Amino acid sequence: MADDHDDWASPERTPGTPPRVIVVGAGVAGLATGCYAQMSGARTRIFEKHVLPGGCCTAWSRDGYLFDYCIEWLIGTSPGNDAHQVWSELGALDGKTVTNFELFNKVEDADGRSVTFYNDPDRLEAHLLGISPADARQIRAFTRDLRRFIDIELYPFLTAPALRSVRERARTLRTVLPAFRLFWRTAATPMHVFADRFQDPLLRRAFRNIFFQDPQGFPLLPYLFNMAAAHHGNAGFPQGGSLGLSRSIEERYRGLGGSVTYRARTERVLVEKDRAVGVELRNGKRYFAEHIVSACDGRTTVYGLLGGRYTGPRIDRLYTDVLHRPGALFPAVVSAFVGLRGDLAPGEAHSTTHLLAPDDAARLPGALQDSLVIQARSRYSAGFAPPGHSVLHCTYFSDFAHWKDLRTRNRKEYRLRKREVADLVRDFLERRTPGTADRIELIDIATPATAHRYTGNLNGSILAWKAFSEADDLCARMVGRDRMRLPGLSGFSMAGQWIGMGGLIRAASTGRFAAQYLCRELGLEFRAQKSEGAGPWHPGKLGRLPRLDRSSARKDDVS
Repeated sequence: MADDHDDWASPERTPGTPPRVIVVGAGVAGLATGCYAQMSGARTRIFEKHVLPGGCCTAWSRDGYLFDYCIEWLIGTSPGNDAHQVWSELGALDGKTVTNFELFNKVEDADGRSVTFYNDPDRLEAHLLGISPADARQIRAFTRDLRRFIDIELYPFLTAPALRSVRERARTLRTVLPAFRLFWRTAATPMHVFADRFQDPLLRRAFRNIFFQDPQGFPLLPYLFNMAAAHHGNAGFPQGGSLGLSRSIEERYRGLGGSVTYRARTERVLVEKDRAVGVELRNGKRYFAEHIVSACDGRTTVYGLLGGRYTGPRIDRLYTDVLHRPGALFPAVVSAFVGLRGDLAPGEAHSTTHLLAPDDAARLPGALQDSLVIQARSRYSAGFAPPGHSVLHCTYFSDFAHWKDLRTRNRKEYRLRKREVADLVRDFLERRTPGTADRIELIDIATPATAHRYTGNLNGSILAWKAFSEADDLCARMVGRDRMRLPGLSGFSMAGQWIGMGGLIRAASTGRFAAQYLCRELGLEFRAQKSEGAGPWHPGKLGRLPRLDRSSARKDDVS
């Protein structure tokens, strides 16, 4: 829906019209910002460099297969909590079914021993005791804490920290105080420390990989929180997947009167007298507004769009100190999508982390860990594979610099490394289930360099700063104390994972927070209403799907 007032090219707003807000980036955070600003009476425009919404929350297609890139589980898929309310306001789940799984992840070692992390604590406890009775004390400690987290509901995603009312703060305290020692202890205990207490070597490795691969440095708390959410059906997989989620929010945004311009890369934010007044695109066109929100890569925002002119102690610490520490960012990933003729084995878990033998691990280019995650994606949602076919998503944490250097220096060698990934995946799947190799129709590889090329995310990181770190503390202060603003610059704010940390519900909530803060500045009343829905979801709503590269990694033509 186009704006009725064509004054975006003018520094002066048309008299009597609502304030204008420009959003840079049509990821989940940018779309959420636009939705909430529109609901609150502002006029908004979003500029996006790519041809699709969603940023990393996306998908692409090839030969009838849909390769869903982002969502593994989504917090807020079950009604009755604040996270679900955010998705309901954004129309993200309108008309969709949700797939829930009885297990969070399965971990299998090179000898075929496996651990299944059931979401039911009773079933999980019995399963783990069957594997290692000698670890009963440690097992019961974990499942006891999981039961306690199942009884807690804490989703602080509705109101920006600096704007929370006394009633909201009191409600949070009523939830937190009785479980304070539980939160403190599980937040202070690193998973690797907890896992090392197991006597069984498989359990020591398996617990580190509940989140598919070991994010390293995470404490117990997020594992328990997410497994508890999954137990309640509040961490399911929405119909339509990642791009489906983004398209639904885009549909909601357009229905509210917002406008998205694709293939529109923002080159700089226009500033006059320390106030952001507009943006200039790569094509030289300028657009003006009363407030600018950057919902794209954080470093690009601070040092690219704004030229590094507006920083402060927290920004400087993030980007000149914390950023350069090993493990500051959530690792980038290599993705290998495998298209297969026929169905998957009936008893196969939807997600399995394979702990690789040394020979296999050595064959993975740029690998940061010796494991490979295989997800049966065609079990997550219908429509990911043609009828009578299946699709697997194989991933591993990988070094961005390895792939970026290859792609920059030698495209031929870059393609050869991608071939090596495809070959390892094909060989591994064949050894795991004989006959699989003959059923493979294609293998499509996306590297960390691919993620960087299409989203601009620093180092190709999907989840930005690693949680439960100094970066987490600094970002929390930026959202709360700084109100998502940069020092010395008015009329400007940031949203997204580079300021609000990783996870889709966090990204969406930063859009809500940014809108709440800018409403205060622009004299608008913040308003949010649940979407009325737009009928049942269907694959046609995905729109035209791109291909990332011109050739597939086929059995006889890997590129």
